[in-house]
Amino acid sequence: MPLLDIRNLTVEFETRAGLFRAVDRVSLAVDPREIVAIVGESGSGKSVAMLAVMGLLPRTARVTADRLAFEGRDLLRITPRERRRLIGKDVAMIFQEPMTSLNPCFTVGFQLGESLKEHLGLDRAARRARAIDLLTQVGIPEPERRLSAFPHQLSGGMSQRVMIAIAIACRPKLLIADEPTTALDVTIQAQILDLLVKLRNDTGMGLVLITHDMGVVAETSERVIVQYAGQQVEEATTPALFADPHHPYTSALLAALPERATARRLPSIPGMVPGQFDRPAGCLFSPRCAFAFDACRTVPPAKAGAELGRALCHIPLVAGRPTPRNLPPGVPAPAGLTEPA
Repeated sequence: MPLLDIRNLTVEFETRAGLFRAVDRVSLAVDPREIVAIVGESGSGKSVAMLAVMGLLPRTARVTADRLAFEGRDLLRITPRERRRLIGKDVAMIFQEPMTSLNPCFTVGFQLGESLKEHLGLDRAARRARAIDLLTQVGIPEPERRLSAFPHQLSGGMSQRVMIAIAIACRPKLLIADEPTTALDVTIQAQILDLLVKLRNDTGMGLVLITHDMGVVAETSERVIVQYAGQQVEEATTPALFADPHHPYTSALLAALPERATARRLPSIPGMVPGQFDRPAGCLFSPRCAFAFDACRTVPPAKAGAELGRALCHIPLVAGRPTPRNLPPGVPAPAGLTEPA
């Protein structure tokens, strides 16, 4: 049984113009000790999907799923009291922008001790000792002195480390890290990633890494989920994804990496992620896709098989070339496109 089991998760928000689907039938499973990366541009629904797992979406959100479970427990049907016992203890999250996620009115020691008191029932002396141990574990110097510091007195890197310390305070079985290296310099980024991997190795927790940085994915994860405009467009092991991407969006993301660039000008993906009012009738990526043909603009694609990374594409790429293996019945292949040998 996977640690986290998500099947066909959909999240919609009520707006004045109607329902907006931010997450569209996303499926994901995470095993203990596994590091799974979720990648995609801003607006692809990465954070919203994980906030649905945490139960932290606003009341305007409508969350549905065939299955949304942690260790077999149905997260859609547990009571608020059961969720409070679970979230922060067995399931924890490192939020984006630590400078705004930490409460500016309370010290680091108070914010660390809060979850220790709530979930573990530790007294004041035990909470202080555990807080010092946690700050030491995440690499913060002079941890005793930092306990009395307020968030505005910390650098970005230290604030991120404090957020990690709070998240791992109760030794969670699943840790969700939402853009943990955003806005940090390269040296601090590497330290934070090394810390997360070390924590996984030491505690055996599962780790979901939300990022748009393909370099971070290559260095850290074992499996990758690629999302675009709320949809899951590809899923593969990290080596397979980097060696032979099957969805044109994944291929374009990888082509934009500086180390893969062959021309003087760095490749980019034209256009932007569709919003509520400009979503195409067919494939959501078709306005930006270099391989799109007529059917892509009118017929929504189905997922390909596992051998093609479950790519959500009519003509998944094989060795960089489009192949008509996933065309729906009655839809002819584009002119000049043949199945590769």
